Amino acid sequence: MTLDDNGFVSVIVIGGGASGVLLAAHLLRDPAANVRVTIVEKSNRLGHGMAYSTDNPDHILNITAAGMSAFPDDPEHFFRWLSALDPSVTRDSFPPRARYGHYLGQLLKDLDQRADRQRLHLVNAHCEAVEETARGVEVRLDDGSSIIGHAAVLALGHEERQARGNGLSVRAGSLADTPLDPYARVMVLGSGLSMVDAWLTLAGRRHQGPIIVVSRHGLLPRAHKPVVPLDIAAADIPFGTDMTAFVDWFRRLVEETVEKGGDWRSVVDGLRPFSQKIWQSWPRSTRERFLRYVRPIWNIHRHRLPPALHERLTAAVASSQITLIAGEVIGLDAASEGEGVVAHVRRRGLGISEELEVARVYDCGGVAVNIAKSSNPVIQNLVASGKARPDPLRIGLEVTPGCAVVAADGRPSRRLFAVGPLTRGQFFEIESVPEIRVQAAMLAGALRRDIPPLA
Repeated sequence: MTLDDNGFVSVIVIGGGASGVLLAAHLLRDPAANVRVTIVEKSNRLGHGMAYSTDNPDHILNITAAGMSAFPDDPEHFFRWLSALDPSVTRDSFPPRARYGHYLGQLLKDLDQRADRQRLHLVNAHCEAVEETARGVEVRLDDGSSIIGHAAVLALGHEERQARGNGLSVRAGSLADTPLDPYARVMVLGSGLSMVDAWLTLAGRRHQGPIIVVSRHGLLPRAHKPVVPLDIAAADIPFGTDMTAFVDWFRRLVEETVEKGGDWRSVVDGLRPFSQKIWQSWPRSTRERFLRYVRPIWNIHRHRLPPALHERLTAAVASSQITLIAGEVIGLDAASEGEGVVAHVRRRGLGISEELEVARVYDCGGVAVNIAKSSNPVIQNLVASGKARPDPLRIGLEVTPGCAVVAADGRPSRRLFAVGPLTRGQFFEIESVPEIRVQAAMLAGALRRDIPPLA
């Protein structure tokens, strides 16, 4: 494909999950804007990605319908769309995630149809490399063809390859997650929202066997509760302090709020608009301390579960179907006889490890993936060629505050950008729709306004 050089800004979005669709939606939102968007996506189902591709009705959003609009300046957009399909839903409903994937896909169709000419193109392929050229960017595909445009945006979402286990762990619902004996013992690495997904997948198969959940602290996500976010002034937040001082300030604020009859959730939610600025104010050493010591506690309070689902989960723990272990898995080996895995587990506070044999291990350990070891070919190519580099913590690619990808020599690209979880090193809180939609709106405006013309 070649660039249609007729005054349009041509943006190639690599990835058609939530991040890519949200960016495309903001680029196409104005029907008069001279923008063409090409989405390179291996799947035909735009907007589904890893999070919203599930067909399990128990896999529901962990944010209410009122908080999931694609547009920050039109917060009712998703709820209006949803209520037109099902008048029984409320703003406080937690719809199935598959329904949200359908919303994202339909959103692009509707936006494209509003214009007097087609501005959206879908290319079903894998991207293998991106080159900046005198003509803009060239996106090379796995079938040997290329797409030429003004700019390219990496919207690849989460790493799909399991990060741990020497190939012995799997992702729930993947092709490797083959049928199991319903009474087999299984292990889950991690106790956050991904663990809940794995448990729900097993429950949907009527799995009756024990589920051993191993995480650093052995804690489960907390439950949602309707609260009003605390009104926190930016001047009262200790930006740039060390981790100890910040945690002390936060704890005092929670204690004061609870003493006045409030709820800790109000404090967490009140801090959300400032989370990226707080992260960016910290030096690398403080960020490292947060990731190592504070993040597990923060995550269970920040990423909460719908109340009914939380009740089901705690009941499964109370019945001993789920056993929580605070500790770490220091190694996995194939069982010596037959199928299965031997997990070497070291419980928190103990210097010795124990062996637990299970039929399968599910890796649900969250985002602690070294981006330099990504399984995605375009990331591999960009890092190996020096066109991109991992952020200092290696939890994503290094990008500028404007989302431009930074090369190995420290220079930001003028034509290659990234959105969503790939940018967590710069923004940290950039995995949920309320944050990604703001980022998408910002980048879409910059792409329409600032992309250099073709040579």
